Amino acid sequence: MSVSILIPTALRSYAGGSDSVSVDGNTVSEALGALVEQYPDLKKHLYNDEGQLRHFVNIYVNDEDIRYQEKEVTPLKPGDVLSIVPSIAGGSTTLEEAAEATELDRDEVLRYSRHLIMPEVAMEGQKKLKAAKVLCIGAGGLGSPLVMYLAAAGVGRLGLVDFDIVDFTNLQRQIIHSTANVGRPKLQSAKERVAEINPYVQVDTYETALTSENAMELFAPYDIVVDGTDNFPTRYLVNDACVLMGKPNVYGSIFRFEGQATVFHAKEGPCYRCLYPEPPPPGLVPSCAEGGVLGVLPGVIGVIQAIETVKLILGKGDSLVGRLMLFDALKMKFRELKLRKNPECPICGDNRTIHELIDYEEFCGVTHQPEVSVGADFEITPVELKEKIDRGDEFVLVDVREPEEYAICYIPDSRLIPLRTVPERLHELSSADEIIVHCRSGVRSGQAVEFMKQAGYRKVKNLVGGILRWSDDVDPTMPKY
Repeated sequence: MSVSILIPTALRSYAGGSDSVSVDGNTVSEALGALVEQYPDLKKHLYNDEGQLRHFVNIYVNDEDIRYQEKEVTPLKPGDVLSIVPSIAGGSTTLEEAAEATELDRDEVLRYSRHLIMPEVAMEGQKKLKAAKVLCIGAGGLGSPLVMYLAAAGVGRLGLVDFDIVDFTNLQRQIIHSTANVGRPKLQSAKERVAEINPYVQVDTYETALTSENAMELFAPYDIVVDGTDNFPTRYLVNDACVLMGKPNVYGSIFRFEGQATVFHAKEGPCYRCLYPEPPPPGLVPSCAEGGVLGVLPGVIGVIQAIETVKLILGKGDSLVGRLMLFDALKMKFRELKLRKNPECPICGDNRTIHELIDYEEFCGVTHQPEVSVGADFEITPVELKEKIDRGDEFVLVDVREPEEYAICYIPDSRLIPLRTVPERLHELSSADEIIVHCRSGVRSGQAVEFMKQAGYRKVKNLVGGILRWSDDVDPTMPKY
């Protein structure tokens, strides 16, 4: 019996580039077994060492989560569609009372006139928007359209949390910032842009990293929290703080051509931990810096987050609570999956075990080291590499980036062997040769060196800092990305 399995972007390189695979199977387990038999590289991404389905990978049959059916023995019918969904980031009484004490002046009536003539908004709804307080975590790709549209809509108080600096690589998608803002704190740039859009909006900036120590204090004054982050520790932190404080969490995430959006609100439905009980191992899911993102995509997902935020303030329409919206820009398709509250969720379940914020870096297995340390004996600096090249030393230079990255820039005479292909192509390299491995920043090449060391290679070294440091220390004409 044939069924289809939809492969998300992050896993397509392990499935021959396919976005959909047809397999035979009478149950979910049989179908997934046929999939990994056809594409063995997928196995480690779907199953742990004990052969169990990983907790950060959810499987849906049509639009139903198998965890709430018969799990992996859920029966399949001809034509069923399986979706692999890995983790890749109404008005309140208080708001009603605040809105009653709020007034719009003559200029505001004109500014919001297209809202005021809508029965779903009208004067009452616009006052709610003016009285609302929304905290936006991140002023980057998702935060840019989100913040600008919430400001334009008349949300009275916006809190912005970020501690990053505007970089040239941001400008392809972070439309709240301009070329003139490169090198400036993102919060300064964003606050100035909001003032240009709507001077009636109060903007509070928090130039700090969100941590377990400051999250509850930062969240306290706000009605709604919107998650525009790009890392797993912060996503779990935002979720847990919102659950503990009873606040809705408007969630969005993006990768390459795909996006996700939903609203997590433990009072009414599931939370982020219900969907993803545990994070993926560090390095398994690439970041946007490693995998890329279509510049327009965060505009779509960020606007959806803005719409959901406005609906929550107005208390109108059906929110995305209990529904996960998936967007595929390549196919220009939206899909929707049902989310259910997990009764065993450690923070919002019936017998919760998490009662306070924890160490989320440790929970996600994240270290603070910017590079993978392979030991001084297995490292080489760009200057040392340049000296070896100038002397004419014999060695093999291996580039473990992706072909798309290699096309941007490369060190002369380097040999391209993408990290994901190193295990199967290791036989192409001789352990008798001196081998120097590099990537963009030294992280992926460090992983490759560790793998080669385990395989018995002893004359292998990692280029510290990768292409980025090569550009800084050796060849300033080499472009950065």
